[in-house]
Amino acid sequence: MAGFDVDLFISIVPRLIDGSLMTLKITVLSIILGIILGVFVGVGRISSNFLYRGFSAIYVELIRGTPMLVQIMIIYFGLPDLGINLDAFVAGVLALGLNSGAYIAEIIKAGILSVHHGQMEAARSLGMNYFQSMRYIILPQAFRNVLPALGNEFIILLKDSSLLSVIAIVELLRVGDQVRGATYNAWTPLLGVALFYLLMTIPLSRIVLYIEKRWKIDRNG
Repeated sequence: MAGFDVDLFISIVPRLIDGSLMTLKITVLSIILGIILGVFVGVGRISSNFLYRGFSAIYVELIRGTPMLVQIMIIYFGLPDLGINLDAFVAGVLALGLNSGAYIAEIIKAGILSVHHGQMEAARSLGMNYFQSMRYIILPQAFRNVLPALGNEFIILLKDSSLLSVIAIVELLRVGDQVRGATYNAWTPLLGVALFYLLMTIPLSRIVLYIEKRWKIDRNG
């Protein structure tokens, strides 16, 4: 049984870096899509409009109630049967973005509810309509309140992006698996993959902790 091979690890570092960059690229694009969807759906979750609120609730329950792997496979393997052919990269970003959007919607909803209702009343008394009040008064405060939670969602999404290896996107885990298949050495590439994930997630976790501390300091004055 082959163990950890230092020479092999050194030789695959450039490939692991490329895989890490692809993982980061997919995660950043997916989280942007997730935030856009999350804001729209999060506002809908507390909307007085029955259809808007109902659509938002169905979307959140549908996505949160099914495994992300199933969602990825439906988008990549199922949509072509409906005449919609997506590149693996686009399908991956879409799947992760749709999934993240449901979780971010709940984060945004919590953020909006954390803003005192008097803020909305004050904005309306200044002549703003509902959407202007949300855009300029409520959402900026809500985002500030949920920044740590959004940071955690980014870290979770970064790790979950490894699921995209099933549709042949050459992200970090896929690189490690390709090396494993070519060398019959599992320990070296997979430990390398784990190390590179840690190199990405540990700094991000520290940034989230820093934001949380700053948020508590600012809130407590």
